[in-house]
Amino acid sequence: MAESNKAPLVDERLSHIAFIMDGNGRWASKKMMPRTFGHKHGAENFKKIVQYCGDIGIKIVTVYAFSTENWGRPQNEVDTIMNLLSEYLDTCEREMEEHNIRYRFIGDMSVLTPELQRKIAYVEEISKDKDLLLNVALNYGSRAEIVNAFNKIVKSGKTEITEADISDALYTAHCPDPDMIVRTGGDIRLSNFLLWQAQYSELYFTDVLWPDLSKENINEIVQEFYNRKRKYGKV
Repeated sequence: MAESNKAPLVDERLSHIAFIMDGNGRWASKKMMPRTFGHKHGAENFKKIVQYCGDIGIKIVTVYAFSTENWGRPQNEVDTIMNLLSEYLDTCEREMEEHNIRYRFIGDMSVLTPELQRKIAYVEEISKDKDLLLNVALNYGSRAEIVNAFNKIVKSGKTEITEADISDALYTAHCPDPDMIVRTGGDIRLSNFLLWQAQYSELYFTDVLWPDLSKENINEIVQEFYNRKRKYGKV
């Protein structure tokens, strides 16, 4: 069996991996199907990938599900994504006892429908004692997150701001920065995702479209992480 097919041994050096889940629309177009078809298959693969990451020992997964800019997409595509989110939340609630996952949704939830906000709050509450952490970046933009953090600090009365103050005011204050950020779909950019948190994250870009990302691809990504030397600006 090829080395990439073997489940890797993951230790504390790789505790947090983040994914920019790109390529759903192009995946569907290649199959002569509407973009919404790609989002449905991408959502199914998302669940498989998150579960596999937990199975091999990665304790924190963050996914870029919907950006602040994604509202500009065609309305039927936005509606499909929101409906998939609602269905996913229902599934999380039904299967809570089957998965040891703590759910956190990061971003500005205020623009979502009251029903979605209620479901998100409930899933977060009932999963709060689970061990594995899944951050879902929803209506998320990193610049907006940083602006929100500064406003929060200003309202607290601080007149001098440290890096720690900013980190503690971000949506991700509850977890360490990602060790690795993976983008599928072929583009080589972060697209306003975790810009503050990515200061020393290892970056990995692949042409594989998100619905096609497999366990074997994850094994290769993990192996690549361990092949790199993280120097944090040192020699």
